[in-house]
Amino acid sequence: MTPPVAYPGPPGTHTAAAAVALFPSGPHLPVGGFRAVADAVLAADVQYGVLPIESSLAGSVAETHDLLYERALSIVGETILPITHCLAAIGEVPLTEIRAIYSHPTALDQCRSLLASLSPASVVPATTTAEAARLVSEGGDPTAAAIVSETAAGLYGLTVLVADAGDRQAFTRFVSIAPFTELTARSNARTAFTFVTDHRPGALFKAIEPFARVGLDLVRLVSRPLPATPWRYRFDAVVAGHPLDTNVRLALHELAAQAAALRVVGVYEGHPEEAA
Repeated sequence: MTPPVAYPGPPGTHTAAAAVALFPSGPHLPVGGFRAVADAVLAADVQYGVLPIESSLAGSVAETHDLLYERALSIVGETILPITHCLAAIGEVPLTEIRAIYSHPTALDQCRSLLASLSPASVVPATTTAEAARLVSEGGDPTAAAIVSETAAGLYGLTVLVADAGDRQAFTRFVSIAPFTELTARSNARTAFTFVTDHRPGALFKAIEPFARVGLDLVRLVSRPLPATPWRYRFDAVVAGHPLDTNVRLALHELAAQAAALRVVGVYEGHPEEAA
């Protein structure tokens, strides 16, 4: 039997759709949140996990970045999906009567205009958008609503109040993760890495300058705090290229000489962004 692919459940999340896109043959297993996905992958309970890592509207997904840094995990694939959120409740209700809105923080961040128009409704974070749909469905409160996918609204018997709740057209980048690093990617290869610089002027510039000097595209650069050392940060980055390519290897070698710490956290085929 083929081991399953884990995603943050329950069923009906946007990440469930990404898991199908990345692993069409499945099987797909919903688990209880982002950390549960990472734990299942590390325990070898599943073959791979799938998590969102970046929104075209809200930016990086902090929890996924932190899990890749904290755990012995690696990105082995990615896909980009268009995202449409809807606002749904247990029945028809005037928007002015909504008093609570549930959703995942990233989805909430993609629907700021709608949330502002529904003030003073309170915002309630949920572990996933589908979990938000389940909470509203089972809660039975006619003044509660959820920002979810249309699929989740249907699965949990909710009535769609606003068909497109997002601020504008949005896309989300999802990654598949494993407890190992693959080196098979060649066409449109991406190398993800995380590094910490010394706390001195110009340290970040010196760390990433080698990539520009050899003509490499640093397609993502995200800063995240180091909790054990207040006001210190690490940087998560992705470069277009394979770590065995001469220029990428040389740039990483120079970065290692400048950085206080460096670790590669993924080698994979990049999703063509023009096709998103």
